[in-house]
Amino acid sequence: MTSQIPWLLVSGFGAHIKSTQKKLIIQKKNNSEEYPIENVNHLLLVGGHTIHTSTVATLIKHGAFVSFFEVDGTPIGILRPYGNDTESVMRKLQDGAPRHRYAIEIAQGSLKSRLVFLEKIEESRGEPLLYEGESEFIHKAFDELEYLIKLDEIRRLNRLTSDMYYEILSRTLSHELGFKRRTVPPQQDVVNSLLSLGYAMLYGNCCVSVLGACLDPDNGFMHMGKGSLVLDLMDPFKASMIDEPVFKLVMNSISMEDFELSSGRCILSDDCVHHLIKLLQKTIYSDRINEQVYLLCEALKERDTFKVLY
Repeated sequence: MTSQIPWLLVSGFGAHIKSTQKKLIIQKKNNSEEYPIENVNHLLLVGGHTIHTSTVATLIKHGAFVSFFEVDGTPIGILRPYGNDTESVMRKLQDGAPRHRYAIEIAQGSLKSRLVFLEKIEESRGEPLLYEGESEFIHKAFDELEYLIKLDEIRRLNRLTSDMYYEILSRTLSHELGFKRRTVPPQQDVVNSLLSLGYAMLYGNCCVSVLGACLDPDNGFMHMGKGSLVLDLMDPFKASMIDEPVFKLVMNSISMEDFELSSGRCILSDDCVHHLIKLLQKTIYSDRINEQVYLLCEALKERDTFKVLY
């Protein structure tokens, strides 16, 4: 699947990017990779790298876009061939997509991913985690999503099951950590602080892929407003890419030295932040995110069912 994805990501720092008339060459440390220029529709540069101006010109002459991002995935700017209308075409497809149908698929994918994680926890504990009736309610909610008519109903049920999910997860942790549910910033407990950092990293990765596909990040299906499409696409990945490693970290190795509670907020230590970033760099799979965005683009172009990964 990844070989079909027409955008190319270069992340981190220190890559040296040059080209011939037919090949794009990326050198980083002791590695060198080559790509046919004609196969690169969009070069995504995240972080700090060196690129020849002749390479930028060659890419643009072949119809490619070149986008620049901060290391956290925040967009900086984009270079595009004169007269290229790829962005307007893709955004028209977004406007014409079956928003209701896609919202259901996203909500079901998100709920399924959370159920899988809860089941893994129950299996590792060797005892039930959900109270009587909770499992039945969540599975019933999954089936009910298929028959909801209004987007507001889909959003409401998604929020309800999401709130339940975090409350169930809180039962796996010591009460001393203060985590009861997902809260809004400023975070007042270490678990919510870790989750927020993780979700920010996942958001940046998803945003890069969305812009790489020339989609409008603010034109979502289930979520609304700024970054709504990014939020849609990251939701089904939260449980496996962020929640699972964060809760393993908290249950196995978190200590009072890793955070400080002051002035109504929780501040993570530098060591804790660095440790979490290294951990999540292994669990946030860019190839998987790229595949999801690619599947969305294909569904939009073919007016077909949107397959949600998790």
